[in-house]
Amino acid sequence: MRRLILLRHAKSDRPPGIGDLDRPLNPRGREAAPFMGRYLADEGLKPDLALVSPSKRTQETWDAVAASLGAVRTETVRAIYEAPASSLLAAIREADDAAASLILIGHNPGMQDLAVKLAGHGESGARKRLRTQFPTAAVAVIDFDVGAWSEVGPGGGRLERFVTPKELRAEFDE
Repeated sequence: MRRLILLRHAKSDRPPGIGDLDRPLNPRGREAAPFMGRYLADEGLKPDLALVSPSKRTQETWDAVAASLGAVRTETVRAIYEAPASSLLAAIREADDAAASLILIGHNPGMQDLAVKLAGHGESGARKRLRTQFPTAAVAVIDFDVGAWSEVGPGGGRLERFVTPKELRAEFDE
């Protein structure tokens, strides 16, 4: 089995004069990223390998998330930056098969498109929500019954969960 964790970067800022690649997280993003890291750690969702876009906002997101997970082999992958679903899938298919669990930290709309494309099975309510939105710092966990990352393909995954910081906070506040 292979487990893919898709994490959209946390909410970013748009400072004047700063190019898209260099946009940092805003205060809400700096709060959400470590919150989601703690969630992943508490749920035992520690990846073996992280593939991260080179943008400042994705790097900052991963740094804050990884602080709760401990050491995870990390690769910055240029092809993930602002990439369509097809490029993200290509990066996943090239991942090291020694990693049974992989996290990909990237951008929308590619992340949402990829998640919808891959998750052919799973709880229908979660899949419906995924088709509607993939907010910043949201996490989709998709499991595949394959032996190698190169075998991951459209409709072949089971959406194990789809969570957003807003939903998780509401659960904790109850």
